[in-house]
Amino acid sequence: MPPPSQLRRDGRVAGALYLVVVLSGMFCLAWVPGQLGGSAAAAAAHADLFRAGIAAFLLMQVAFLLLPLALYPVFADVDRRAAVVMVALAAASVPLGFFALVHRMEALTLLQAADGAREAIESAYAASQQRAGHGLRLASLFWGLWLLPFGWLVLRSGRLPRLLGGLLLLGGGGYVVQVFGGLMPSVADAGWMRYASMPAALGEIGSCLWLLLFGVGQGRPRKLPATPNPIV
Repeated sequence: MPPPSQLRRDGRVAGALYLVVVLSGMFCLAWVPGQLGGSAAAAAAHADLFRAGIAAFLLMQVAFLLLPLALYPVFADVDRRAAVVMVALAAASVPLGFFALVHRMEALTLLQAADGAREAIESAYAASQQRAGHGLRLASLFWGLWLLPFGWLVLRSGRLPRLLGGLLLLGGGGYVVQVFGGLMPSVADAGWMRYASMPAALGEIGSCLWLLLFGVGQGRPRKLPATPNPIV
């Protein structure tokens, strides 16, 4: 088991990276799309904001690649296999995120085009945004899957509040349900689908703040039942 000072230090480093992921993700995945709308004309009117969204998404991907590597030494002694799976699943989402980013940059190029052939530009912009959305949907599958070993490690180790571990597990499953449910129209239109990943938001923001403020404790692993004394 790593010494307490090292655990706290590693936890705060992971918390700082997590904060970058959370803030940049909220900006580029929620706030910017809400401000821009869905048309090329609306996005062109706020081209600087569109560029800022691309920059924030790039920052999020870099931080998200480093985050599981920072979490690995925190949990490697708890279950090395689960820690490796956590890193692998998180890292697998990054190429898919960059795939989506390429199409957002393609959309930015269209916004810089001349005013002529506006209908063609609108059509090409919508197509590039659709391709970016497909990339994000695939990436979100791994955004959920990596939370499953992460949440399990939190539950087993007790180095973060176990409530957060439960929320991470529920949220990870919610992401998976959203991705596969989105392929079925009857499920995709259900009102509850938009809330399926809400536990993930609570668990990730909570884990980010806990790591940043308190680091990681030694934990309180669950004790195995005592072995009865053999009868002589």
